[in-house]
Amino acid sequence: MILTLSFVLIGLAVLFSLIRLFKGPTVFDRILAADTLAVITTALLVLMSLLFSRVIYMDVALVYVVLGFVGVVVVARYLEGGL
Repeated sequence: MILTLSFVLIGLAVLFSLIRLFKGPTVFDRILAADTLAVITTALLVLMSLLFSRVIYMDVALVYVVLGFVGVVVVARYLEGGL
């Protein structure tokens, strides 16, 4: 019951983030939406790890969140003109 509700809420969060990603009035809104999608995907991977009792999903979630963070920092520095 709790896991089902969590998956539904994560699905809604993905939907709202995708709307902001495609509709965002500025490029910074789109970057923020992409970062939010990375965090939501990490939460989804953690829930999948709990549901399937597999530790590999936790490892993938950790790598994914680090790569997402580095990607957002690189894009932000590029847009700032620092690269």
